[in-house]
Amino acid sequence: MELFRPAGPVGLSVVLPVYNESANIGPLLDRLLPVLERITESYEVVFVDDGSADATLAAIAGHHAREPRVGAVSFSRNFGKEIAIAAGLDHARGDAVVIMDSDLQHPPELIETFVAHWREGNVMVYAQRRDRDDETAMRRGFAHLFYRLFARFGEMPLPEGAGDFRLIDRKGVEVLRSLPERARFSKGLYSWIGFRSVGVPYTVEERAHGSSKWSFRKLFRFAFDGMTSFSTVPLRVWTYVGGAVATLALAMAVYFIAETLLRGPDVPGYASLIVSVMFFSGVQLMSLGIIGEYIGRIFAEVKRRPLYVVADRVGPAALGRTGPVREERTGRAGFTGAI
Repeated sequence: MELFRPAGPVGLSVVLPVYNESANIGPLLDRLLPVLERITESYEVVFVDDGSADATLAAIAGHHAREPRVGAVSFSRNFGKEIAIAAGLDHARGDAVVIMDSDLQHPPELIETFVAHWREGNVMVYAQRRDRDDETAMRRGFAHLFYRLFARFGEMPLPEGAGDFRLIDRKGVEVLRSLPERARFSKGLYSWIGFRSVGVPYTVEERAHGSSKWSFRKLFRFAFDGMTSFSTVPLRVWTYVGGAVATLALAMAVYFIAETLLRGPDVPGYASLIVSVMFFSGVQLMSLGIIGEYIGRIFAEVKRRPLYVVADRVGPAALGRTGPVREERTGRAGFTGAI
């Protein structure tokens, strides 16, 4: 492949959110850096340390001493992967930005294919997994159900099997950086901004070291966040539930009136009364919970807290672009957070 000549100061940026991944930093860079060297001489690797408790930041600093184009932004605490991705986009300076995981499940060699499709005019080039054979049947089933529900009720469909492993042109990066929301669902944002895009099939590799940080509970919460971020159906469904319950109650009232007129009064059963009260109480509490989820999101948005807080930086590659879209505030402790 012919070397890519950048239009700006950096041709290609690679953003890597990391959380307790010290054992994977070395093996990752051993595969990633040769790939970047084949593509362009002007690149940077920006790690976003999401409040790691191990030696992740020290490992990155050690590699920075040998390769100055490797740098890092370190959070003051764990803010979550979605926020780490937003921070990486804030600090990446390349004409194109690649987002990928650091556990080598995303093969770095695929970046060359990304760049080839990007040169053809695609603003977004995303990796699309061929299968989910490495997951349990229940996890595959829930993933398929989520994509179907999102396509049916969300603002736009999501490419099934597409995750965060992708290349985004600077044009798309700047649009993503301008989006102000705090409850971020990056998969939805990638599709929402539009632009010309193409998928590249790939096979997920085995994790190099450690274990996944995504439990079933976290994945369920992530999916729920996605639905509530890009759809109001969870709110509207309770209108239909309320209408159905009211219709059922009216039908039962007509039935009991008719039975009383024809057969005389009857003593109501205690069990049916308790079951009815518990059922309708559950429906009311569930509807209040859904409403509470949306109100909680409004509350988080209007507080306007910084999206993240930076505690440390490694190397000039992590200094960020000039004139960021998000305003920056510096606290008394010298930490900065993008808003």
